[in-house]
Amino acid sequence: MGIRHPRFGFAVGLIFAASAAYAANGIDVRRGADAMVFGNCVPSLVVENNSMEIIDYLQVDVAVTLENGQERIVELKSAYREGVPDPIGVGGTATLKQHLDTSRALGVGCGDVKARRVVRTICENHDGQPCASSVSVQP
Repeated sequence: MGIRHPRFGFAVGLIFAASAAYAANGIDVRRGADAMVFGNCVPSLVVENNSMEIIDYLQVDVAVTLENGQERIVELKSAYREGVPDPIGVGGTATLKQHLDTSRALGVGCGDVKARRVVRTICENHDGQPCASSVSVQP
């Protein structure tokens, strides 16, 4: 049986904690709930900011394929681009929404949406610079 140093367990714990923190250091975006607004499907995305920076603005453009084969681009945003900021703090969550007053509605119900794919992501930190953290999106 080997001799165990009392600080060995502490050191191993620190290594595991650092590994877990490193693995969860990005910005994770996943599909949120779809809503019907005035007869139109309005998709959303949920953001988890696991990075060490404040997100000032996040936009994910999603190409939506409809049942009839048409494709439309939906801009899902954390806030209005030239409006009141709504930052996503470190460890915070937020919902990206389509702003129907500044973008075209899909014009169909949620059952008519057949596929989604990400076409563009814009992420800016609190300094107005591109986010240093990676953004992972599952639409």
